[in-house]
Amino acid sequence: MSLLPYNGLALDRASARRSDEAWLSSARRHPDARVLAFWRDGCLTRDGQPVTVSEEPHVFLGANGRAGVFAVDLSELDESTARTRTGADAVLDVRRLFPVVDAQEAATLAYARGMLHWHRNQRFCGACGGASVARQAGHQLECASCGRLLFPRIEPAVITLVTSPDGARCLLGRHRGAAPDAYSTLAGFVEIGESLEDAVRRELVEEVGVRVAAVRYQASQAWPFPAGLMLGFRAVAESEEVAVDQEELVAAHWFTREDLRALQATHRAAGTDRQDSIESHLLQTWLDEG
Repeated sequence: MSLLPYNGLALDRASARRSDEAWLSSARRHPDARVLAFWRDGCLTRDGQPVTVSEEPHVFLGANGRAGVFAVDLSELDESTARTRTGADAVLDVRRLFPVVDAQEAATLAYARGMLHWHRNQRFCGACGGASVARQAGHQLECASCGRLLFPRIEPAVITLVTSPDGARCLLGRHRGAAPDAYSTLAGFVEIGESLEDAVRRELVEEVGVRVAAVRYQASQAWPFPAGLMLGFRAVAESEEVAVDQEELVAAHWFTREDLRALQATHRAAGTDRQDSIESHLLQTWLDEG
């Protein structure tokens, strides 16, 4: 299986160097060092490519040899000022950049986005309300008041391709507010005290009233939009009876492989297909089996 988008980052995270100020300073001064700039979760770009800036970084991402790769968040500025200061002509969502940058750059940008989002949303301690101070090159925060250590938050979610008992159809749902033909696999966050497989079974019962027999892990995907880790599964329904919850979902239908290929062709023609999600892998794997 080829690497899923945003996975397989080759950048050396150099975790043992995060407290070595002399080494970090040297990595920052290296001629090939980069500081990627973001503004409110968007990447500052010029001519459709990320800009590299000279700003003092907030986070050390890793190293390419001796050259450091860093990220800075300029969200305290208004957008126009941020663009002027960095020489950027646009602020683009990382997922929009996915088709025009290579796989390693996409993974690096996603990583940077996730880390900076955490920094911007963890400015204060949840226990005492004190201000947080960056430690470990931005990979740890410490409350200036009570000393509590804060770490980047990751939110695991399961995403499941459900097949009919005979394997000839798959079940896709349409979320409230989505376009009439916007059907997708079923997903949801893992709750406390719950295994991944239990989360799959619960989500399917809650959203579409489907009970499943076999649940098999397929793959995982880094998904820092803003803080996800997607765990992909295949499950086999006990029956094809469906009872949509009418809250998150408003419809769910069984699709043959022919139906699914036609739906995908419609999205490609309309430019609404997104190929950077693990959902594409789950669907294509099933299509290839037929």
